[in-house]
Amino acid sequence: MEVVLVWKGQRYTAQADSAEPLYAVVERLGLPAGTEVLASKTTEGIHELAAPVGGQTFFQLVGWEDPEGKYVFWHSSAHLLAEAIQSFWPDCQLTIGPPIENGFYYDIDFRGHPPSPEDFPRIEQKFLELAAQPEYFVRKRVSKEEALRYYEQRGNPYKIELIQELPPDEITFYESGGFVDLCKGPHLWHSGPVRAVKVLSLAGAYWRGDSRNPQLTRVYAISFPSAALLEEYLHLQEEAARRDHRTLGKMLDLFSFHEEGPGFPFWHPKGMRLLNALQDWLRAKLLRSGYEEIKTPILLTQTLWERSGHYENYRENMYFTQIDEMPFAVKPMNCPGSTIVYRTHLRSYRDLPLRLFEFGHVHRHELSGVLTGLFRVRAFTQDDAHIYCTPEQIQDEIQALLRLVEEVYTAFGFQEKEIYLSTRPEKYIGSLELWNQAEAALEGALKAAGLAYQINPGDGAFYGPKIDFVVRDSLRRRWQLGTIQLDFSMPQRFGLTYIGPDGQAHTPVMIHRAILGSFERFIGVLLEHTAGELPLWLAPVQVKILPVSEKFLPYARELYTQVLERGLRPDVDESDEKLGKKVRTAEQEKVPLIWVVGAKEAETRTVSVRDRQSRTSREAVPLQEALQELHTRAQPPH
Repeated sequence: MEVVLVWKGQRYTAQADSAEPLYAVVERLGLPAGTEVLASKTTEGIHELAAPVGGQTFFQLVGWEDPEGKYVFWHSSAHLLAEAIQSFWPDCQLTIGPPIENGFYYDIDFRGHPPSPEDFPRIEQKFLELAAQPEYFVRKRVSKEEALRYYEQRGNPYKIELIQELPPDEITFYESGGFVDLCKGPHLWHSGPVRAVKVLSLAGAYWRGDSRNPQLTRVYAISFPSAALLEEYLHLQEEAARRDHRTLGKMLDLFSFHEEGPGFPFWHPKGMRLLNALQDWLRAKLLRSGYEEIKTPILLTQTLWERSGHYENYRENMYFTQIDEMPFAVKPMNCPGSTIVYRTHLRSYRDLPLRLFEFGHVHRHELSGVLTGLFRVRAFTQDDAHIYCTPEQIQDEIQALLRLVEEVYTAFGFQEKEIYLSTRPEKYIGSLELWNQAEAALEGALKAAGLAYQINPGDGAFYGPKIDFVVRDSLRRRWQLGTIQLDFSMPQRFGLTYIGPDGQAHTPVMIHRAILGSFERFIGVLLEHTAGELPLWLAPVQVKILPVSEKFLPYARELYTQVLERGLRPDVDESDEKLGKKVRTAEQEKVPLIWVVGAKEAETRTVSVRDRQSRTSREAVPLQEALQELHTRAQPPH
């Protein structure tokens, strides 16, 4: 039969037998020398090169640059890691070893004798020896009885527990060299492409994430097709550590975390200046875009959350209390409150679209082990909006949202982004006709905007399709920020209606959207993206005034007042330190502009300006000129 294979946008056709392995077909294509195909994608998911062609007739070949390629690469590397470790700790019990966003790990019961960082080099050496052989990954389907017997003989209760939960016809082993592991795949054809590895760290992990279960040792590692890529990764990791937003937050005096409120950020005065500047800018932009602002209570009755579906599906992540013996919940999301505002009026189709936004403070219970600075907290403020519209208005609203998202990300220097369209899952609510219309509207809006996107089939929420936005920062790391979700469920749950042109009541479509995601997390991402070098319009301190000595404090304070009266954010160094120390302190604080004032400046009503961005210095700049320049440069992007 004829099959179609696509590699790097190039389309190939080949004759193939359904029983032959895909790698044999790929080898006949005559791809350029040095090409390294790792796997393929089909309508059914990732297809291994070692797997038979079967009934598939279209294969999207993937390499290291593709997410699916990295997934398979790191999954196979996890097996190599386990095999290398088992060669030194033959009595250890293996549990699970998945690929993750950056590398892979394996959870292992070392029976009281775990490795230490001093063991990493010999594990890495053994890993590379195994990979270089190379080892072929062979998939073998086994019966449940055979699988249980295999691990009972080896006394591994963890694998036995996993096998007992699997359907009898879904149990597979993978063999590579002399190593055997329970695994569903997918894997590389062989280990040849794996040429570099770094064991990164050790951590404790409870079996299946349950603190009542045994504690295991999680071994983290990462592998690459070349030593050069590994070196590049290690360099980026060093740079990422230097840019860690938790370190910058402390250094710039923006926020802190304390044992009195684990997972709850404490914002300092400079941090609040930054947070308020960000919110003020986005608020003004939304108001210009036809939105109206609302604010809903943090505490709402448990009955409301039962009606919205959150109590049934999300209550483990919620906080509860009682008022007058009535159960209440602290809101984990803003959408139910928005629906209550909507239904305070009888709505007509002429009122739609209705765009309501809320900078809503929400609380979610997160396990202490996953709390990570501003990236994972228990209380945060979302830049939420809910748009109520007719089905016919969906595409226009999505197009407007796509423009808004583009403008916001560009304002912060996020030039590179990925867009994902997630479509109808197997279980969904609403009519098939409405789903098809909604998906077509989302896809039509993306095409009309000329935006590249990927489709995630069946990955939409049960209540509607969605678009997700992932940006890349200056270190090429991926961050999911914004989302646009259509919701057919909540308007029905809360009985929302509008009167149509026919005089009848209709249910509106609800569009959930967030652009930043949460202000806290976005500030963390932005700090790491810029290494704390925030643009002048957003900087918590836009200009720092440094008097050469105490004698010139009155002039410095006068300048401070003049800057403040222009709605800007100044600071004065009133310490008795020498000027050189004051300058170094201001530079460490990453203040965009420094004004130095001494005898000459006080006498001539001027300032000496040091510009961090241009790395230039100017002396005796007339005060009014300096003030006007500061005011102009401090204007936020429109």
